[in-house]
Amino acid sequence: MTELQQAKFAIGQIVKHKLFGYRGVIADVDPSFQASEDWYLAMAKSQPPKERPWYHILVHNAIHTTYVAERNLMVDRSNEPIRHPAVGEVFGDFSDGRYILKCINN
Repeated sequence: MTELQQAKFAIGQIVKHKLFGYRGVIADVDPSFQASEDWYLAMAKSQPPKERPWYHILVHNAIHTTYVAERNLMVDRSNEPIRHPAVGEVFGDFSDGRYILKCINN
């Protein structure tokens, strides 16, 4: 069995897609691929490793999210915030180029 790898990126970090060039903020991290095999075959054309972390990204200037393999992401150093309708629902402050996850009180 393959050992799961530690995530290179963190929730709230702004990243850029290496292949498609869009920016976004990481909203969640899966330690390994968690979507269906059909999705993988249809969407993950470069066949990135399933045992590495995968990220849920809120895409800048869009209303959708993406699910991206770690190897297709890089740090975005623009220090610019992300415009996405869910940013305010998930995150609070934006500081030093990173979003702070909102605390949920019960």
